[in-house]
Amino acid sequence: MIDIAREYRVALPAWIDDELADAPAAVPSREDRMRLVHRLADRNWREGNGGPFAALVAERESGRIVSVGVNVVLSSGVSSAHAEVVALGLAQVATRSWDLGGDGLPSHELVVNWRPCVQCYGATMWSGVRGLVVAGQGPELEEITTFDEGPVGSDWAEQFETRGIEVVGDVLRDEALAVFRNYRKAIDESDEVVVYNARGGTE
Repeated sequence: MIDIAREYRVALPAWIDDELADAPAAVPSREDRMRLVHRLADRNWREGNGGPFAALVAERESGRIVSVGVNVVLSSGVSSAHAEVVALGLAQVATRSWDLGGDGLPSHELVVNWRPCVQCYGATMWSGVRGLVVAGQGPELEEITTFDEGPVGSDWAEQFETRGIEVVGDVLRDEALAVFRNYRKAIDESDEVVVYNARGGTE
């Protein structure tokens, strides 16, 4: 019999409880939702779980927080464990539905601290969310952090819109860039901060 792994586990780090202890169950303002995302993203890389990325899923109308996610690639050893994937997966567990836009469910939106990478682009599109809120888009993320976000087309937002997913951009953009710059400063000053680009040996 071939000896293979039969499951893998991706979980939020324990410190999430501290960050959410004083957070209200519902956050009506998109700016306040993004502020929470930025706070989680900044702590995440400092704790060593993964990159400076966080996301949350909320009910669009009420603002009720359904799930949060942070990048746990380093702590889980799973390359797909990006913040958006974690937040969407946990939201689907919470709602007991693979389709967050399914019958009987409120409309959900994903809030994330930059335009999704090529992997999370697809995960978001197929998740059933009806809205995507991002702090920003453009080359700054890759230029500052040195991460490779993959070949996402220039019409990425339009592709969401044609599928009934509203895109809202530039929500607290400067705050997102501040988190990325703090991360880059740590990279430049220490060998302990890992930037995980699996590029097949290329630079």
